[in-house]
Amino acid sequence: MKRFGTGIRILVSAVIAAMLLPAASPRELHAEPKRFAYADAGRTYVPLRLLGEYSGASVEWRPEAQRIVLRGEGREIVLHIGRSEASVGGETKPLDAPPFALDGVTYVPLRFAGAELGLSVEWLPEAGVVRVARGDGEIRLPVVPIGSIRTDVPPIVHESRAFTVNGKSFKAQMITINLMDPRVELDVVPAGGQIGKTEALDSIASRHGAKVAINGAFFDAYTESETKMPYGWIMNDGEVLNRGVGELRATFIYDRNHLAEIADGGDMPALIREGNIDGAIQAGPRLVRNGEVELDVEGERFRDPKILTNSGARSALGITRDHRLILLTVPAATIPQLAEIMRQAGAWQAMNLDGGASSGLYYNGKYVTTPGRLLSNVLIVKLEE
Repeated sequence: MKRFGTGIRILVSAVIAAMLLPAASPRELHAEPKRFAYADAGRTYVPLRLLGEYSGASVEWRPEAQRIVLRGEGREIVLHIGRSEASVGGETKPLDAPPFALDGVTYVPLRFAGAELGLSVEWLPEAGVVRVARGDGEIRLPVVPIGSIRTDVPPIVHESRAFTVNGKSFKAQMITINLMDPRVELDVVPAGGQIGKTEALDSIASRHGAKVAINGAFFDAYTESETKMPYGWIMNDGEVLNRGVGELRATFIYDRNHLAEIADGGDMPALIREGNIDGAIQAGPRLVRNGEVELDVEGERFRDPKILTNSGARSALGITRDHRLILLTVPAATIPQLAEIMRQAGAWQAMNLDGGASSGLYYNGKYVTTPGRLLSNVLIVKLEE
C-alpha cells in the first residue's frame, strides 16, 4: 500500500478525548460504529446510509415493506431486502445479489447502487479496501467477510505460538486484534503524559485502561539526561506528538475508522497534510509487504548492528488482509528471522518495533513479555467490555 486514505471525505467516527494526564480517565468510545464493506462470494455490500451520505442521494427506509428508496441523479431507485431485482426510474432491473440487513444495518450491493448513483467503484486488493469515488472526492472502506465481526466472539486473542525458520524454532507471544470490531480502540501514548518521559509499560497500560500494550518507537534510552526523546513520527488523535522529518523508516498508521497500513517513512509529510491519520508510530524496518518478506534495512538508513546482523529480543506488528492487527514478541531473533515469523503469522504488512530491553507485551492486566527498562511510548488497545 503506497497511499493511505487518499482524499477520504467522510469522517467515520467521533473523535474521542485525549488522555495524557498521569491519572487518565476512561476514554469514550466511538459514538458511531466503524464503517466497512462486507464481502461475500465476490460481491461487495456497503451500509445504505453511508452510500446515501456520500452520493448525495436521499435515503428512505420503509420497514413495513422492507423497502429501500434512493433518490438521486434525477431518478428514484427502489430495492427490497431479499429481492434480486430493483426498480430504477420505473424500470425493473436484475441484481446479482439482494440487499440484506445485519445487526440493525441495511447493506446494499455496491457495484449496482454505485453505478446507478454515478459513483466510481474500484477494489484495491493490496489494501483490502474498496474505493468509491465521486468527482474529486473519494472514500476507502475496509472490506471484511460477512460474519467476521460478531459480538459473541472475542475481538482480542492471545496465544503462545511456535514458529520454525530455516530449521530453527522460535516461541513467540502473539496477540491478534480485530480492528473492525466496534469494541476495539487504538491509542499511541507517551510515557508520563508527555514526550521525553519514561514509564513502566504496565503502568502506562493500567493508567489508560488498556487491554493490550506493546512498546513502540525507538528512543534515546542511553542518554544520562532525564529527558529521553523518541525517534521519528508519533501521532495520536490526529495530533503530531513527535516529528520525524527526513526519516525513511517504516511507520504504522491508522485512521479514525482503524483502517491501518504500514507507510514508507518518506511519504509521511504528504500523508499528514492529507489530514486522515489518527495515530502513527515510526520504527522499522519494514518486514513484510503484500504477504512477502521485504527488507531494505540500509535503505531505511539503519546502521546499528543490532538491526543489521545481531540476534536480540524483538517486538513487531503486522496487519492481515482482513484488517486484524498482530502484535508479537520473540526472545531472540535476527531481523530476517523476525520477518519470516511475521509472514508465517499471517501478516500482509509488517514492521519491526523497538527491541532489546524495550521489548514488552502486556495483556489482560499482566506481562506476557516483560521489558527490561522503562519505555518512552507505547501502542495500546482498549476494549469496551
